[in-house]
Amino acid sequence: MKATGIVRRIDDLGRVVIPKEIRRTMRIREGDPLEIFTDREGEVILKKYSPIGELGEFASEYADSLNETLGHISCIADKDSIIAVAGAPKKQLMNKLISPDVEKVMMERKMAVFNESYFLTADEDVSYNSVVIAPIIAGGDTLGAVIIATKDPEVQMSNLETKLAETAAGFLAKQMES
Repeated sequence: MKATGIVRRIDDLGRVVIPKEIRRTMRIREGDPLEIFTDREGEVILKKYSPIGELGEFASEYADSLNETLGHISCIADKDSIIAVAGAPKKQLMNKLISPDVEKVMMERKMAVFNESYFLTADEDVSYNSVVIAPIIAGGDTLGAVIIATKDPEVQMSNLETKLAETAAGFLAKQMES
């Protein structure tokens, strides 16, 4: 655990303010759920809660199925990072922060197709030639996205990839609601 040197007091309603610079660094937005943990030494730990992250193994299997069906790189992301990858080296994408462009698509709540150089992760070390992004929306909230991508300059995403990404996003949203 890393000390920040910031001290905050609890108010009369039991609230504590998380400083803006920490919220920005940790990508915590107003309304984001936080999970609360305690340990034996009396520490209280706040962790961003990822509803899509709860799907873990299931999301990974779904990404594998999409990859086997389409032959393209398939990813499932929560609102901050990629949580499941198939068809690409895991170290390249797994647990990496999503790019601002992917985040923008999620916040717009609309399916998007890009047939140009596109970055999936914030560190922008690898670009993809063609990408489909389908936001996962459950209970009125955007929880993440299904991403299908290729590096092959000869391949453009078609209606098939778009429909499969949309179907996967809808299915994962229903899993979150049940």
